[in-house]
Amino acid sequence: MLPLDPTADIGRRAWVPCPRCQDHEGCGTCDDGRTCGDHWRYLLSNRGSLLHLQCPNCTHLWSWDSGFGAGGRP
Repeated sequence: MLPLDPTADIGRRAWVPCPRCQDHEGCGTCDDGRTCGDHWRYLLSNRGSLLHLQCPNCTHLWSWDSGFGAGGRP
């Protein structure tokens, strides 16, 4: 298991499902699309709509394109 990224800050969070541990499955709050106090991810950085995330539970690192904000426009 990877250690937490040294830039991980609980003040910068995102509510995106972890592709590795899927710990949000079966959570009523997550299923309702609300911000859950248990199933959030560290938002390490972003470049436009591309978010760089880390799961605090399994420490998986990944990038996810939110499709929101700047970038991807002609």
